[in-house]
Amino acid sequence: MSATAAERDVKRRRVAAVREGAGAEAVVLTSHEALSWYLGGIRTHVSLAGPPVLAVRASSDGDILFVSANEADRLIAEELGAEDGDRVVRVPWHRSAGAAAGEAPGAMGEAALGDALRAARAELLPVEVDRYRALGRDVAEVLTDVARAVLPTTPERDAAAIAARGLVERGIDPLVVLVAGEDRLPHRHPLPTPGPLGARAMIVVCGRRQGLIANATRWVGRVGADDERILAVEAGFLAATRPGARLDRVFAAGCRGYGEAGFATDEWERHHQGGPTGYAGRDPRATAETLDVVSARHAFAWNPSAPGAKVEDTVIVSESGIEVVTSDSRWPVTTVAGLARPLARPYD
Repeated sequence: MSATAAERDVKRRRVAAVREGAGAEAVVLTSHEALSWYLGGIRTHVSLAGPPVLAVRASSDGDILFVSANEADRLIAEELGAEDGDRVVRVPWHRSAGAAAGEAPGAMGEAALGDALRAARAELLPVEVDRYRALGRDVAEVLTDVARAVLPTTPERDAAAIAARGLVERGIDPLVVLVAGEDRLPHRHPLPTPGPLGARAMIVVCGRRQGLIANATRWVGRVGADDERILAVEAGFLAATRPGARLDRVFAAGCRGYGEAGFATDEWERHHQGGPTGYAGRDPRATAETLDVVSARHAFAWNPSAPGAKVEDTVIVSESGIEVVTSDSRWPVTTVAGLARPLARPYD
């Protein structure tokens, strides 16, 4: 798929503003997040762990797409629209598409423009919100399907395989699939093992489709001792996340929630807390030094955690409040600060 004409026009104007603000002749886009955003959600990868197979040089004369020659025919046929297909320059496979795109006087790359480009893509367009809602619903449904399919004796890797299959069947790249059984709950990033899930388990997925990434965590089995308290911490992050707020202040407000909920006041130091998302898993990961401003229609995935407790969903922040997009009506919820938040789901 490629961007609609209206979507592409808005994004060209945003990149043009970045270019003019930097006094550059051209902007060179080379990251997965920038390219997929600019080109309407196309798949920019072959290997999930590899670099993009194309780059874009955006100037006042228009866009030129530099594409690895061995990938060009497929991208033109399956990912790019006719307009972009006419602007493709084929780059030999043994050369960097990004380096080729940067070979122009006055061209400026993402290393110099990263903050401005991140701000340019922060405010989602209505068509992107619609894509996100569909993606979030599918990701949440996959997690419910996993929870319904597993038992305490199920190996972590089998649970991960069910999740990965469900994502791929829906056209979603499984960027992250984590599973922690009862014996491994203190680990915040538990890569799956052959061990059993046990009486309580955590399942985490980050799935990408049309460039957008939905992040969510779910618990299956018994209720955790700190489940309610970690939801209270998350509520503090969400309450502070409003258009116009600066991220360092949002981060500070959320971190204060640990002590207010009865956790150690420095619990936030033991794992990252999430932050804005969208075309990157965290765009950026929020810290006390992050000065980005929350935009309207801005995607976030906060993930406060403590040993054996965590909550994470992808939400869209707007002037009207918080919309949870990773939601499935089959999952049990409780209401916290006016929002439906997930509970641990008992085994079937």
